[in-house]
Amino acid sequence: MPGVSIESLLERNDTHVESLSEGHFDAVQDGQRPALVSVCCSDSRVSQEGMWSADEPGWIFTPSNIGNQVWERHDGDLVVDGSVLYPIVHTETGTTAVVGHTGCGAVTAAYHAVRGETGEEPPGIRNGIELLVPVVEEALEEGVVDPDTDEATTINRLVEYNVRRQVEFLVGAEEVPDDERIYGFVYDFQSVYGSVPGRAYLVSADGETDTDRLREAVPENSQDHVRSLLE
Repeated sequence: MPGVSIESLLERNDTHVESLSEGHFDAVQDGQRPALVSVCCSDSRVSQEGMWSADEPGWIFTPSNIGNQVWERHDGDLVVDGSVLYPIVHTETGTTAVVGHTGCGAVTAAYHAVRGETGEEPPGIRNGIELLVPVVEEALEEGVVDPDTDEATTINRLVEYNVRRQVEFLVGAEEVPDDERIYGFVYDFQSVYGSVPGRAYLVSADGETDTDRLREAVPENSQDHVRSLLE
């Protein structure tokens, strides 16, 4: 199985340390005021700092989990996940991005679970997948995917649908301030939405998903960032 030695880990950290300029952490010694909360799927192929070109400390708060979920279950109810809500409430970060990605394994697992094709998973993984199952069921009921479509296309459409649902949940959550800007993206490293791998495609803005209206919300030179598999 793949792995890495402690020697290699420490060498990589030394390289990191040597790359830092003098005073690199000076501005964040006494606290943090990140500009962006980026909620992404915990996938080794998707770097949040990389996709947003965030090199400076304190600019981006990066909660991750399987399926880029913004919720958790508490006393039987869905509530905003604490890792997502903390920076919004306690550092007053005014912008949140929910980022799914093409070929998502968590969405794939939830799709297989709905179809009764999944095996036994450890409790922690099972819990994460089970929270996505209603999203997949809802998408299937609404005809978001064609049952005759190949699985890869189905999964990518479900990925976008899940991002939309996560954004809708945040927009409607009482704990989230009304003036919080909430965007939904799909990070495409498989050239599904276009021919530029690594591009983040805007699929929702404060719950708005119409591509024409989304294009009105972005600069003219960024129109290629607005695309949808669901229209």
